[in-house]
Formats: sequence, structure tokens, C-alpha cells
Amino acid sequence: MHRFRRAVGVVGGAALVAGVLATASPATASPTTASPSLAPVQQFLAQQLGGLAAAVPTEVLVHGTDVAAARAAVAATGMATVTEFERIGVVVARGTAAQVEAARSEPGITYLEGNAPIEFADSTSNLATRGAEAATTLTGADGQALDGSGVSVAVIDSGVDPLHPYLRDPDGGSAVVANLKSVCLVESAPTPDCVVPVPGVVDTDTLSVGGHGTHVNGIVAGRPTTLADGTRLQGAAPGASLVSISTGAVLLIVGADSALNWVLENHEHPCGEGVSAEVCPPIKVTNNSYGPSGGGAFDPQSATVKLQRALADEGVVTVWAAGNDGGDGSASLTNPPGQDPTGGIISVASYFDEATGTRDGAVSEFSSRGAATDASTWPDLSAPGEDITSSCRLYLPICATGLQPQNGPGLLDVGTFNTISGTSMAAPHVAGIVAQLFQADPTATPAEVEAALVGTAHRYTDGADYQAVDGRTTSYDKGAGLVDVVAAVEALLAR
Repeated sequence: MHRFRRAVGVVGGAALVAGVLATASPATASPTTASPSLAPVQQFLAQQLGGLAAAVPTEVLVHGTDVAAARAAVAATGMATVTEFERIGVVVARGTAAQVEAARSEPGITYLEGNAPIEFADSTSNLATRGAEAATTLTGADGQALDGSGVSVAVIDSGVDPLHPYLRDPDGGSAVVANLKSVCLVESAPTPDCVVPVPGVVDTDTLSVGGHGTHVNGIVAGRPTTLADGTRLQGAAPGASLVSISTGAVLLIVGADSALNWVLENHEHPCGEGVSAEVCPPIKVTNNSYGPSGGGAFDPQSATVKLQRALADEGVVTVWAAGNDGGDGSASLTNPPGQDPTGGIISVASYFDEATGTRDGAVSEFSSRGAATDASTWPDLSAPGEDITSSCRLYLPICATGLQPQNGPGLLDVGTFNTISGTSMAAPHVAGIVAQLFQADPTATPAEVEAALVGTAHRYTDGADYQAVDGRTTSYDKGAGLVDVVAAVEALLAR
């Protein structure tokens, strides 16, 4: 894949490239054909049901014309409800293959989707993006330094260590204003709300993929920090607030979709109706560093796509890691949900700044390419994802894969930072930058934010040639080029 110091994991199919989320199975493959009277079934689910013993239940996402239709189908077929995504008309249920098949003919049922498993696919980097320059030379609409202040970023990942020194404010508080965990498939009584709050001091990043989420959160909003060796670090948006949603102990798409659904229902008041926006700002962007191994077909009927489109309608940008499967343009290997053409849904390729902050580096070898003949599969733009230093704990599996552990500022902060790579690291740069853009113009729409980012990206020359496609200048490996924060802010304000 890349160099040895890139950790092994899984993103877009190959390995949690230094901590990258990725879905191991084709969760968004093309749906199977169905007769006009039967709702179509996602290919992953069809394959799963084909090998399922008669009495063994599985989880299924029942899509209806509205949630009432989905509820009625679940009840009529005798399946057990796990949770609901009410705003998009989906009920997650547990049932046998026969019950799932029976649901296809129930009134108002439009699609049946499986619960696919998922796996998890900075010092100079903020120079390459001009993010550090923006934070020191530009101000937001609030008159404050352009550091993402007044914006919350929801990070859907393995969890977070909210007490990590990189995520601590000068007053001792945490950048993490809301700490949540998805518990949808815990064997207990079903609940309409799978995502539950946990105490703000609880470390939720302790699973087999532990460390991934803490590293990603630090890339988004790590506070300005000087390491023991004098190295100075900060996240892309060092003033932004973080809402961490851990996907739980069982890495399945229902957990991640439940997190997106929670954001859809709570983005205006992520800490509750009674908590002021000054303490807990609205969520304006989600970071999603996970996706199917080896890419796959875009599935507009999936719950993931329905949720991210509903979020865009309500002013929330969705950022995806493009994946870590490399490629040569002969086939699409990019993360399917990131291929959504809806404005404000952004797919991010990985850029290597050669640890110097150069803006004329290279597209990372491991970064997933789209199909050269199908521009709909191409990433939207690039951001630094290679050799990125951020918050870690050496005892966590993902953090231990990095080969450059560094000590934090305190005497006890041993091995609290490490350098790892992957498009999982590129996406949170863009998520933090989106927070900066919303601080600059709180009235901007997700489509306007994406247009500003893509339209001003720096066209570094490494890799495939750029082409004019539907009014954009873009390429199958790196999208429009390297994100440029200063230029994007100027374009957004001038629109």
C-alpha cells in the first residue's frame, strides 16, 4: 500500500490505512431486480438472506413511503423493531429471511436494505491548506479569529478520549461538548433512539479499533499545542466544538446511520434545548471516515444517502473519506456515499505535503481513484492525509500502529501523539475547514460551501490531468485539487 509508517487498518478496502474507517462489505451495491409488485432488495441483503438458516434472524432496514408504512410492514410480518429513522421513513427491524421476503409485498414498502459491517478506513498540513493562515489573518462574521468558533462538527467514528491534552481548552474544559454512543444492536429492549449520551469525561474510544476516532477528532479541532520536543500543532479548526458519536462495539452500518439520524434530529441543539449555542453550537458538518472496501455502486435508495440529503436540506454538510484502495482509473474504488452529486456532500482524496507544507506535493498512492470514464465517481477535492500527527494513546490499537510517537506538553503525556495516514485523515481536515467557512458566513448553504471549496482548490500537478466536467475542473484521482481555505472564504463572501 504505502510506506511502512502508514498503519494497517481498513479504509475503502485495504486496511485501516493508518486508522481509516471502511465498510468491509458492499453495503451500497446495486439493488436486485424485483417484480413491479415487490419492493427491491439491496444486493448485500439478498446475498445475506440466501445463506441464512430458516430460523436465524438478521437486521434489515425497512424503507417505506413514510415511517407509518414501514412500521405497519414490520408489525404485519412479525419482525421485531430495533430502532427508527423517522424523518426518512425507515424502521430497522430484526427478522428471518421469510419475514423479510414477506415485507416486500406490504403496502408502501419501497426498499429493503441490509445491515452491512463497517470497518474504520498535522503540523505542516495546515500550511498546505492555508488553514493556519486563515486562522491568523481572517475573522468570521462574529469578529473572532477564523478558527471554527461557534460551529460544532459531528465526528462519527470509533469514539473519543475527551480528556486528551490536544482536546483541552485553556480553561481546562474539553473541545468535546457532547459525547454520545450508538448502542442500536445491544441485545436489550428495542429503543427508538439508539444514540445515547454518556458522561463528558468518559473515553468511548476503547474498542478493537480504538484510537482512530481520537486521532480524527484532533485533526478537526485540536487546540494549539506545543509538544515536548517543541513541535507546534493545531487542528484544522482549533476553535470549533466537537460532538463525538461512537459507532459502538458492533461495527455495522445501522450504528453509523443511527449517528447520522441523530444529527438530523438534533443538529440545532446537540446538547439539548436548554443549552445555549455559545456553550454548545449547532452542528454544521459531519465527518465520516468509513466506507465500503473496494468502493462500490452509488445507491440513492440507501438510508445513508437519504439521511445525508435530508441533512443538506437542513444546512448540514456531510464529508466523506474517499477510501484507501488506490487504483489506476480503470474502475471506481471511491466511497459510494461520497459520490452523491447533491451539493454539500463532499468526497475527499488524500494529498501528501511531503512534511514541508508544500502546495505542490502528490496525491497519495493509497487514495482511492474513481473510474476515469465516469466523473460521477471522482473525489471532489484533496486534503492532507499522509503522515498526519494528531492525538493518540500508545496503548490503543490504531495509535500503536504509528511509528512516530511523540510526547505531549505535560509530564504525564507520554506517547499522546502519533503520525499515521489515510483518507480518514484527509476528510477531517475538510470538515474543520467547513466549520471555518460557516463561521465566515453563517448564512451559506451546504451547496455554496462546497462550490467555494471546489471552485478555489489549488490545482497541484501530480497525478491525472484535470478535465472540464459540468462546469468544474476536476480529475479522477484528486478531484479539483488541494483545498485552499483563504481562497474559499474569499469566494464564499463574494458570491
